[in-house]
Amino acid sequence: MSKAPRAAKGLSALGGLVYSTESGRMCPDCRQPLASCQCKALARAAARPAGDGVVRVSRETKGRGGKAVTLVRGLPLTDDEIDALAKQLKTACGSGGTVKDGVVEIQGDHVARLVEWLAARGFKVKRAGG
Repeated sequence: MSKAPRAAKGLSALGGLVYSTESGRMCPDCRQPLASCQCKALARAAARPAGDGVVRVSRETKGRGGKAVTLVRGLPLTDDEIDALAKQLKTACGSGGTVKDGVVEIQGDHVARLVEWLAARGFKVKRAGG
């Protein structure tokens, strides 16, 4: 039985640098530190559907221990613009919140207030849900 010659496994054959003590974890695609990785940011922006131009505001309590959260979906803005708008919405409601995958989450039931606020700023808004 003959043995096939083993190919030398170099760094490039294994997928390249995974971790650097200088900058931490590295992206396997663009070989940049994860903090400055551009390929993931492009994939996140492309992953969000374009939508129909209507901003939908709804209230949700599922998976939050009965606490109400107001969701704002379908904003036709970039990630940076959504972050800035979320800050304004949180200030207008006097509440906390976050942005997850292009969806603004505001703590509490503020659906009516946010529908009026967004409509006054030129967005086409619909109240979604019951």
